[in-house]
Amino acid sequence: MELNLNPSYYVDPGIFRRERTGLLSRSWQLLGPAGRVSGPGQYLSEDIAGIKVLAVRGSDGELRAFRNVCRHRGAQLLERGGGRLKTIRCPYHCWTYSDAGQLMHAPWFGEDPDFNAADWPLERIPVDTWRGLLFVAVDPAESLGEQLGAAREALDDVGIESYGHGETVRVEFEANWKVYTDNFVEGYHIPGIHPEFHASVDFEQFRTTASDNLVTMTAPPRDGLFYLGRWYWMWPNWTLSLFSGGMNTSRINPLGPDRTELIYDFYFEDLGAGTAKSRARTVAQNLDVVREDFGICASTHRNYASGGYRPGPLSPRHEQGVHWFQSRYLACLDA
Repeated sequence: MELNLNPSYYVDPGIFRRERTGLLSRSWQLLGPAGRVSGPGQYLSEDIAGIKVLAVRGSDGELRAFRNVCRHRGAQLLERGGGRLKTIRCPYHCWTYSDAGQLMHAPWFGEDPDFNAADWPLERIPVDTWRGLLFVAVDPAESLGEQLGAAREALDDVGIESYGHGETVRVEFEANWKVYTDNFVEGYHIPGIHPEFHASVDFEQFRTTASDNLVTMTAPPRDGLFYLGRWYWMWPNWTLSLFSGGMNTSRINPLGPDRTELIYDFYFEDLGAGTAKSRARTVAQNLDVVREDFGICASTHRNYASGGYRPGPLSPRHEQGVHWFQSRYLACLDA
């Protein structure tokens, strides 16, 4: 019999610091659509559990990524989000970097014979793309392809790169990121938490499989369900769900031991003006289902933090994904 993870892993600030350096910094993190950095000067600035990063397409056409941190006194260079730039200027003391990360100007710095601007470029980090999605890693333990594992074959029949990016939505709730991950990778909670969703699928045929960095959940949809009956979670903290006419991705971003952010990107086959209302309805329906999980995740986290919970058994039918994630997590954290 497999047991749930000890609650200390969800509430201990020291564990959260270990996750940031030993897990999240060592894995590839989804930033969003690669199309947002397709042209010269286009950039995307993001947060990975408090680590500030940015990706930018240089004027020379090369895609690069850096820590979003000035080499002078550590100020954040770019606000979160995307846009287009020619240079990267620190808002604190106006140090200016090229789009290739080289320090170009340190104004009013004074004369120092030992100071050479060439010695102080932005700290570069790995960047890669896969089927139209953009990833960065601070200090990766493996290649992006290796981390994707079984997802590469599982999504072969999905036209990921053909979908256009519609919008990005960020939502937050008060629970540890692993409480939400445990929730996402099982369908056991659907009858209790998502009654309308439950009525829209053949729950007796709900299946979960987990292997090679991928948890796949499937269920035959009934009439009226906007989902296509396939949901994916990829190690260590991103998801992909299919709906009629497109898909969404999400990154489960820890903001602290007791707070989590979900960064959702929605992609569609048709971004024309004639589909605007239907796209808005699809986004709203997706988010309605997602928000139904927040209350139970928050109350579960509070029970973990109270000391009033001891690990219980995991369902062999419905919680294989939970067991796989927790086992992989422990192995990585203890490596």
